[in-house]
Amino acid sequence: MNFNTDTYRLQLKNLTLHHAPFILELLNTEGWKTFIGERYIHTILDARAYIQRINGNPDIDYYVVYLKDTASPIGMISLIQRTYLPYRDIGYAFLPRYTGNGYALEAAKCVMDGLIAHTKQPVLYATTFPHNVSSIRLLDKLGLKLKQELQREHEEKLLLYEVDLDALRQQQK
Repeated sequence: MNFNTDTYRLQLKNLTLHHAPFILELLNTEGWKTFIGERYIHTILDARAYIQRINGNPDIDYYVVYLKDTASPIGMISLIQRTYLPYRDIGYAFLPRYTGNGYALEAAKCVMDGLIAHTKQPVLYATTFPHNVSSIRLLDKLGLKLKQELQREHEEKLLLYEVDLDALRQQQK
């Protein structure tokens, strides 16, 4: 979904090569490494190659979240079509200094609203680790409900959350 939009405090832009310094910083935060995984992005060139892989994959959309006041990138929202799910899932990661201010909720809600308005995707998923309490809290605030536990071979257990986008579309009519 090609998507550049604003909220009251934030601006969301599609990921581009221009974002390489930000990607280098974000992917090396402790939160990214703990809850998403090590990506071995250690230089600007690595970050540029990572962005090219993301943008070359039609199953992945990344949106960089900016503070409107400062025009600084603070986080990212993703929509990914996982091989083990029938519909895309939403993910998010923010620089540690910007957590706890409601930015992730505001940005994720904006992307969900975009999905409702501009796609026919009936359901939105999210996955998180059972010990990622802040992510679980955010998913609850977004209206996603726990569907089941997922245990994929050779991987940690995940919690699968979902929200019925079709029902949300009907509520908006």
